[in-house]
Order: sequence, then structure tokens, then C-alpha cells
Amino acid sequence: MRVLIIGNGGREHALAWKLAQSPLLTRLFIAPGNPGTAQHGENVPIAVDDIAGLVGFAASNAIDLVIPGPELPLALGIADALTDSGIACFGPSQAAAQLEASKQFTKELCDEAAIPTAAWASFTDAAAARAYLADHPAPIVIKADGLAGGKGVVVAASDAEAEAAIAAMLEDGVHGASGSSIVIEECMTGSEMSLFALCDGETALFCGTAMDHKRAFDNDTGPNTGGMGAIAPHPAATDALIETVMAGIIRPTLATMAARGTPFRGFLFAGLMLTATGPRLIEFNARFGDPECEALMPLMASDLLPLLTAGAHGTLDAAMTPVWRDAAAATVIMAAKGYPGAYAKGSAIDLGEAVALPDTVVFHAGTALGADGLTSAGGRVLAVTATGGGVDEAVGRAYRAVDAIAFPDGFCRRDIGVGAVTG
Repeated sequence: MRVLIIGNGGREHALAWKLAQSPLLTRLFIAPGNPGTAQHGENVPIAVDDIAGLVGFAASNAIDLVIPGPELPLALGIADALTDSGIACFGPSQAAAQLEASKQFTKELCDEAAIPTAAWASFTDAAAARAYLADHPAPIVIKADGLAGGKGVVVAASDAEAEAAIAAMLEDGVHGASGSSIVIEECMTGSEMSLFALCDGETALFCGTAMDHKRAFDNDTGPNTGGMGAIAPHPAATDALIETVMAGIIRPTLATMAARGTPFRGFLFAGLMLTATGPRLIEFNARFGDPECEALMPLMASDLLPLLTAGAHGTLDAAMTPVWRDAAAATVIMAAKGYPGAYAKGSAIDLGEAVALPDTVVFHAGTALGADGLTSAGGRVLAVTATGGGVDEAVGRAYRAVDAIAFPDGFCRRDIGVGAVTG
């Protein structure tokens, strides 16, 4: 099969790394890719938001399957454009991608399908939003309705912080059009879990769990980021809990989307809060998580390509359930100093012996390769991943690899997996 992956981050490197192991693969392209993906296929200089360029390339190169990685091309309708051209795509339509592109859309769906989630209200007017706070004091969560690169959520510990978030989004336009409407919701308590499902519009297959670490610094301090590390599987992910989520959240979502005439096809990522009364939905993402993908791919024993092909063609009901290794994985993100705020690009990186360590893979998330060697080219730069018999072993191996990498202008959290060690 000839496959095109869209994206240039750590998630796309992990997908390329995994798909390159499939005996069904004959040619792999990544648009635009990065120096890591180039180790497994051919990078193509087409931007993720160049829908016409991506569709044209897929058509002229006889691509059998397109796999969009990030949310932007999905929100721009890449799956619709590919379908119109007769090209298979494992990703949701623009209408179905609203599960991620609009927080209000998802909240309304949850109400319709009786999916457990936080109490909520939406606003476009700052004064009305402030008035709502009077009856719903902090702690409270303020979310930009649209896509904000994982940075559009403020968990406000005080009313002043909540009011500042409202002003920033609705009055100062810090997130542009994405924040012109906001959702204010109840602050749920518990531990968070990421759960993934492969979906074909009607059928959903469980595809792993992980624990993400969103805050920039140790002890869950600092601003929210796109993710500073992950462990997999989630230590609380029992078979019973997984079935509760599949039966109470994932399958009702698929059924409701199909009934609306907007069936969901692709990776469905449920961000969950494990509360005292059971799992509740925080939000959906319409694609594989990052850095969760980097942690999960080394644990998947199954061939990923036939699963994605079945998902794209609506035949997951006849597909084999994914098989997982009896192991744990840990991913540590090495980011550019200043991230998620302003950061410099072009800093030198020497991977050293990290790439040769056993049970370890260094996924490229934001790198460039030039005449002077490997340099940083993004906020999240490397996703250093290792596996082991338990979380402690995986974490130890991941940090040994981190310590073998020379990246003076980078930083990482040193507490990935702390509190979740299983031995």
C-alpha cells in the first residue's frame, strides 16, 4: 500500500515509525514531515493546511490511504476533499471534526446522548460570562470554543483568574476567532486519563490509554501545554473501566454522530476525568493524541496499517482487535526554553548515544536538519520514549536517553510518571 501521513510532529514520526514495520506498506510519504519521519519514508514539502496541494499529491501519486495527524487539516475539510476525489482517508469529515473544533458542539452532543460531562454554559459576551461567575465561583474552567493548540483552557483557582481569562479571550482576543466564544464549565476533580478508539462511523475498537502531563513544569505547575510527557497504559485502566467508557461515552458518541448524518471516522480521543462517581468526559479530540501516540505505538503488537485501512473503508466490524504488549511506556518531551511562550529556534541538538539505547526511540517533534546538523524548529522538540516491564523501568530508560542528549537550550519535566509507578 502507498500511504500519506499529514503532519510534521512527534505523533507523525511515531505513526511513520509504526507503519514502516507493516509488510503491507510499499511506499510511505509524510507531508511535510521532519528529520525523524525521513528515516521511514519520503518527506513531501506540502503544508498541513494546503488542502488542494495535499489532495493533488495523493491523486497524482496513487495514494491508497491518507492519515491526517494534526487537527488543523481535519477542521479545514481534508477528509471531505479526499473523499470527493475517491481517495481513502482515516480521519473525520469537517462536520464530524467539530467534536474537537468546537467545545460547545461537543457539550451539546453530550447533553443529547446523556454522556457524563461537566455542567457548562457558553458565552460570547464578557459581561454575561462574568455574571455567570457570580453564581458559579472558582474553581471553574474557562475554555476557548475553537482550536487553540492545546492552550485554550484555563483552570481558574480564583474568581480573579477566571475574570482575567474571560477578558483575555472575549475582549483581548488572545486566541483570535477560536476564543470569540467560550465555554465555562464545572471544575471536575479526580485523575485524568486519555482513551483512544479507532472508529469507522459505526464501529469503535479500543486503541489504548495513557496519562498525559499537561503543565509545563514539575509538580503540575506552570501553564498548560500541548503535553510534556505521557505514560501508557494508564495505571487505572482496568478492563471494567475501559468497557464503561466504551459503552457510556464512545459508542453513544458514534451512534449520535451517525444519527445526525455526520458519522465519525478516524482516531477518537476521549480526555476523561476519573471522578468519585465514575469517568466523565472532559473533551474530545478528533485525532490521535500527542504525546500519547508516541507512548502507545511502541506498545502495539498489532500491524496498524490494516486497522487504519479497515477504519477508512468502514469495515472495522470485521477487523481484529488491536493486540498490546504486556509492557509499559514512558515519553518525555524535550522542549525549547520558553515554551509554551516565546522560544528560540535553531538551537543545536546532539542525540548522542540516545538513539542506540535499548527499548528506546527518540521521536522528532520540532526539529530541522541543515548543514550545521540537527537543530530545534518548534516548541516541543523531541519525544524521548522508552518501554519496560513496568512504568518505573520505562521512565528510568526514558530519562537515561534524555540525559544522553545534548540540547543546552532545551528543558523537560523530571517527574513524568511520578505517582503512577507500578513496578
